[in-house]
Amino acid sequence: MSSRASTFSLFRRYFWMPPRAHGDVIEDRSVSFLELFYDLVYVVVIARVAHTLAEHVSWRGAAEFAVIFGLVWIAWVNGTMYHDLHGRQDGRTRTFVFVQMALLALLAVFAGEATGADGAPFALTYAAFLLVLTWLWYSVRRQDSDEYSSITGMYLAGMGISVVVVGASAAMPDDARLAVWALFVIGWIVGFIALERFQIAGTDLGITPTDSLVERFGLFTIIVLGEVVVGVVEGISEGERTALVIATGMIGLMIGFAFWWTYFDFVGDRRPRTDGGRLTYWMFGHLPVTMSIAATGAAMVSLVEHAADDRAPTATAWLLSGAVALGLVSLIMIIRTLADYVRFPDVYQPLSWALTLAALASLLAGALRPAPWLLALLLYAVLSLVWLFAIGLWVKTSDPDAQVPATD
Repeated sequence: MSSRASTFSLFRRYFWMPPRAHGDVIEDRSVSFLELFYDLVYVVVIARVAHTLAEHVSWRGAAEFAVIFGLVWIAWVNGTMYHDLHGRQDGRTRTFVFVQMALLALLAVFAGEATGADGAPFALTYAAFLLVLTWLWYSVRRQDSDEYSSITGMYLAGMGISVVVVGASAAMPDDARLAVWALFVIGWIVGFIALERFQIAGTDLGITPTDSLVERFGLFTIIVLGEVVVGVVEGISEGERTALVIATGMIGLMIGFAFWWTYFDFVGDRRPRTDGGRLTYWMFGHLPVTMSIAATGAAMVSLVEHAADDRAPTATAWLLSGAVALGLVSLIMIIRTLADYVRFPDVYQPLSWALTLAALASLLAGALRPAPWLLALLLYAVLSLVWLFAIGLWVKTSDPDAQVPATD
């Protein structure tokens, strides 16, 4: 009997350990291969959602895309935050990550028609995913100290309510279900801001912008940038592959490249401040940024397919220019949360104004509706000019610690 007990004890010690407790933060942890594998499943989910938008370019299509993307992003944030704060390299963590991945793969099956015929199974699968995460957060709560018990209790209650609300939406008509999901996304944003208020008031949430967490948000941005590539490839593949079609696609692809330069040179891999709720704003600032990039990829399909038109289709022009404008404005929100915003005000304050003007210029380009190739070129030029302006500011700064991003 003692031998069996000893074997079981060893099994639990090395393979099935409890989650890391609140406050047990690993500041300089690198992102693991397991996390990279987990994020890859979201590539499929987002691709399905973006494909639906590409086929239904309209105001309603964009609104439905925003809601579903918001649900997917909240799922990713919850899974990412749990692993960064409490995950280990043991078998328990791996098992629950693979359970989440299996549910996400099933979610991808229903994501394409989530606002229509597959709404009910999408809701039930999403509720099951949240239920797994609720159990994981509960396992943390069971070992929490009194210091964190009240805040984790509130979070756990929010997770439980989320499971019930999303699960109940499966029985609703399509429009009512979509409205509930929209309120759900808004509720999560408001809830996170409320939790951050507790931290401002002196209650430690145990949430720290570690190296690995900052890296994960950058990796998710790369995932959605891949949708721009997918959109260009689909657009070229589905039409007549003339020189104009291919040229329009290649110019559109450069918009994705320009987003990459701007984000990773001035936002990516930079820590936010943790005072005044800025960590929450940094996190949720990534929601519209990544959503806009994914929507840009969806718009590329229609833009390339209409490459031979004298003017870009109205809906396509507004979707593409609006997505670019939203991405630029949202970057301002993230920039103002960064520690570098305080360190290098001569760079980031003028950059914020430049991003605002660039967003307005993007909307103007969409309103003018030039030929598809010219619209893509104008938007690429707007993004490029912002980057060149910011690089010029970096070069001129007198701070010896400041380095031009491109030369790091």
